[in-house]
Parts: sequence; structure tokens; C-alpha cells
Amino acid sequence: MAINKLTEQIHTFIQQHNLFPKCSRIVLGLSGGPDSIFLLHLLANLHKQDIITLHAAHLDHEWRAESAQDVQFCREATEALGIPLVTKKISELSSQAKWGGSQEEFGRKMRRQFLELIAKEVDASAIALAHHLQDQEETFFIRLIRGSSLTGLTAMRAQHGMYVRPLLATNKDDIIAYLDAHQITYLTDPSNESPKFLRNRIRNTALPPLRACDKRFDQNFLTTLNRLKETEDFLEQLTHSIFKEITHTVQEKIELNINKLFNLHPIMQYRILMHWLVQSHVPFPPTQKFLDEILRFMLQRGSKTHAIHEQWSIMKQKNWSSIISK
Repeated sequence: MAINKLTEQIHTFIQQHNLFPKCSRIVLGLSGGPDSIFLLHLLANLHKQDIITLHAAHLDHEWRAESAQDVQFCREATEALGIPLVTKKISELSSQAKWGGSQEEFGRKMRRQFLELIAKEVDASAIALAHHLQDQEETFFIRLIRGSSLTGLTAMRAQHGMYVRPLLATNKDDIIAYLDAHQITYLTDPSNESPKFLRNRIRNTALPPLRACDKRFDQNFLTTLNRLKETEDFLEQLTHSIFKEITHTVQEKIELNINKLFNLHPIMQYRILMHWLVQSHVPFPPTQKFLDEILRFMLQRGSKTHAIHEQWSIMKQKNWSSIISK
């Protein structure tokens, strides 16, 4: 893709999703890899035009001997563009995040904690991440393999809470071509080739044959994903509307009408339950098994109480259910 067309496409995407309202203060998650370096240059141009105020942030995971060199590379890259950079070692962070056996997942949680800390310190309105179209494809197939719902299959959003992703419709090949054309250097992470990570296996073994089958795969994938998102957005709006019709609030507790819930289609029952739990600020595993357990409880006769969490229970009285804290 021509360079001017590429940047024009990305700016159009930013405007369509209103990712950077004028005078926004943005924190960029900077790894030093090609994607985040590309986004650094893109956002630095907006910073120079006083459209946004940009801060960069780099977390040293201390997992590789070269990590200190990565920090220095990011420092030089930001200094050359006049962008302030905050760096921190993962050992310097205090965290509630637990090691669950996945280094990748633990690292992701720690990065988010770090970026949100920096965003609070500089009073940023958004945190920019450099996920691109191929990251989106990999995420879709990871969730497909794990048996995700429609919500999960819509993959990453251009904006989710404080996080914004300006490159979600951008091809990785175009990013590399831009960097090469401008002789912009970047880091390469050897762990991106390791087959021990599912994402890498999908990137290196599953996606290339799909592109070989049809060169339109990337564009058609994006079209399909956008249709899934439109469907998900419609269902989410419908969920909000129905939720208001079958609930009422008593002493700050949201009570759910059981008869009206079971008159709904099963798909909507699951969505209503999840929305109810979210609105009640209850942490829960978003699995069908967990939701089925709640539905079975609600079908039981009489007034009962059922624990769903170490700190939360569902109380059933006649035709109404509410969530109570222990």
C-alpha cells in the first residue's frame, strides 16, 4: 500500500471511532517492536501538531538478558521524536496478579497494571496499543479454538474502556513496508517465533495456508469480523432494553423476574444473566456451565439461597432473584 494511503487510512479509522478527541492526553504502550514503533511515529506527528499530548511507557519484563538494551532503544527512539518516556522494571511493580502457569498471560496483566498506573500519573484519557489486523486474526482463532461465544469472537475493539487500538484495520506487511521505506529501526523479539505459544502457532502454521487459499483472506476476514461486531452490538442493545423490562431495584439490589427470564430465548437468558452479574459488580467465570448452574437454581421451588462466589450468593424469593453479599 502507498505510504500516503496507509496513513490516510489509519487517520480515517481514528476519526471513525473517535479515538483521539482534540487535546487528548495519550499513553502509548511501547515495546520497541515494529508495531509500537510505527504507532509511536504516527502519534508523534499528531503530538507535534498539538492534536494530542503523547507519553510513551515501556515495561522491562526482565525475562531476557537483552531487556536492558530494549529499554535503551526505546529511550533513544522517543528522545529523537521529543516524546517523554517512562520505564519501569516488572520487579519494581507490586501486584495482585497471580502466576497461573502462563508467562504470556502474567506479562499481559503486569503490562496493563503498569500502563494504567502511568495513565493515572499523567492524567491520560486513553492508552494506545499497537495491535493490528493480523493480531486480530490470531485473537479470533485463539478464541475459536477455546470455544468462545459470539462476544469473544468479535475479538478486540478499537476502543474498550481506556484502551484504544488505532491499527486494528492495518496490515502488518504495510507497517513493515512503511518502516523500511523511512529507514526506521525496530526490535525483534525471538519469542514471537517460539511454537510453545498458541498465538505463534496460529500465526506461523494456521494463517499462511488460509492466505494461500485466497489472497483476499485478510480483507474478507475484516469484513466478516465487522459484521459479527454489528450483530453483537445489536444483541447488546437488545439485552439492555430487555434487562430494564424484567428487573427492578430495591434498596440498591437489582431484582430479576424469574418467570420473565425463562420466557426468553436461551441465548438471551445467558446474556441477561451476565449483564445482571456485571451490573451487580460480581466477579464470575463467563462459562456456560456457570450460567447453567444459576438457571437450574432459579428453577427450583421455594425460597432458597445459592452461593456463586466466596463473597456473593443468589437469593430466590417467590418469582424474584437478587444477589446478596455475605
